[in-house]
Amino acid sequence: MKKAKVTVHPDYRISQVDKRLFGAFLEPIGSWVYGGIYNPKHPTADDIGFRRDIIDAVREFDLPALRFPGGNWISGWDWKDSIGPVENRKVNLDLAWFQIEPNIVGHDEYLEWTKRVGTEPMYTINLGTEDMKSAAHLVEYTRHSGGTYWSELRRKNGHPNPYPVKTWYLGNEMDGHWQIGSWEKDPVGFGIRTHEISKVVKWIDNKAETVFAGTSDHNRHFPEWEMAALEQCYESVDYISLHHYHSAPEGDIANYLNISSVFEDYINTSISICDYLQTKLRTPKKMYISFDEYGANFGKQGEVLFGRRGWQDVSKSYFQFASRDNVFTKYDPENFVESQYGTNHQMLNALAMASVLLTFLRHVDRVKIGCMTGGIRNALAFNGEHVWKNAAYYPFYQMNKMARDGISILPVVNGPTFNTEQFALTGSNQCPAYENVQAIEAAVVHQEEKDEVCIFLINRAVEDDIEISLDVRGFEGYKLTEHIEMYTEDMKRGNSFEHPELIKPTNNVDTKMENGRVIAIAKKLSWNVIRLKK
Repeated sequence: MKKAKVTVHPDYRISQVDKRLFGAFLEPIGSWVYGGIYNPKHPTADDIGFRRDIIDAVREFDLPALRFPGGNWISGWDWKDSIGPVENRKVNLDLAWFQIEPNIVGHDEYLEWTKRVGTEPMYTINLGTEDMKSAAHLVEYTRHSGGTYWSELRRKNGHPNPYPVKTWYLGNEMDGHWQIGSWEKDPVGFGIRTHEISKVVKWIDNKAETVFAGTSDHNRHFPEWEMAALEQCYESVDYISLHHYHSAPEGDIANYLNISSVFEDYINTSISICDYLQTKLRTPKKMYISFDEYGANFGKQGEVLFGRRGWQDVSKSYFQFASRDNVFTKYDPENFVESQYGTNHQMLNALAMASVLLTFLRHVDRVKIGCMTGGIRNALAFNGEHVWKNAAYYPFYQMNKMARDGISILPVVNGPTFNTEQFALTGSNQCPAYENVQAIEAAVVHQEEKDEVCIFLINRAVEDDIEISLDVRGFEGYKLTEHIEMYTEDMKRGNSFEHPELIKPTNNVDTKMENGRVIAIAKKLSWNVIRLKK
């Protein structure tokens, strides 16, 4: 059997884990909102029409934070069309996803939903088609106590108290050519715009935090676009926003589960940009990261229109230009439309999402916020009738419960490795080759007040179980509490409402500890949590 050594020591401290690292993201795409969280005819519907089965499930998860209401969708949305009596609200076209937006679930309803599920709201402002005055009125409506037109309008609409929004995202993927009102061709202008709007947000609410919409088009103009834009607003924002959806060629598990290397490069490059600008501007202020959209999937080979830099044919690279009927879909809250999130590749997806979270844990000195795009609708899954837990739920839930507010410890891993091959599925979906990637991936959190250590491990080897020798002699007096593992012999199966426990964590009772070393077998393609307590 192949062997790996993992060394963990309390002196290898990184930083404290912000609870918002285990947040989620919500955008009204398809039936995610209409038919998903909102269905007034559902048996569990509450007084607004929200499904209580989903509310209860989110409360059970104890979701710490939620970024909403978009997404690409936000860049064409006017929040003012969504407040007041429902019968007076405007029905609009959504050019991001070719939908009809009825604005039944609007600004106040989204914020009320976050209150009912018990999560911290993090709000995205439209910087595509809306202006600075709209942003100022939005913050005033949301945060000012009363006595002004917009704050009194909120009170008139039945919401007497300001909403507890602390974090404001200033636009969404504004460098992307797919974005409505894109600033792709003017990063300096967008940086100035962000700076001015961030000032307004903070002048209305001096406790507010703001997030700069960093580069999401990684192959066209990263990192130069981000450098040019961020320099203009560095001293007025608190975070840069990172987004990445990792696609690997169909069946290429090695590339799929090497998501951490891709994200690590992205994070390290962004940190370098921030530190360069800190030096250039001669400011003591350090910039932090909000990685507020991420996911993984397998993709098919498409036409590669350009290299890592260069010209592109927008009629082919913009999906909006593809041949289609001129039809905008209206999603009926009472008729749920199934999405791509099903039972396929559930275990692999769980490992990929866990890998991203482990990457965040190893960078918590700079990455403070994370929002899993599939946290609600994939990990915590639902259809038009039921709610259940997909495989990705469990590592997401365990890290949320065990890691938040603890101290992240940097582990040292030495064991079997694997290589990946470079690929280019499309012009915007490319990845270089990686060599000597550790098959065992790890992150560690020390809960000092609880005298508890949680070691999170993934075995990314496709064919081999690996024996792990875990050196924890630095944690003197700590004993093995449990080894939780999750794996499946059949990678094609997944959980559903009818079969909710095909993949779930179990206890590995064979793991032993002696003389400060834990000896454990990590099964191939498995998720593992080893807990120690003093």
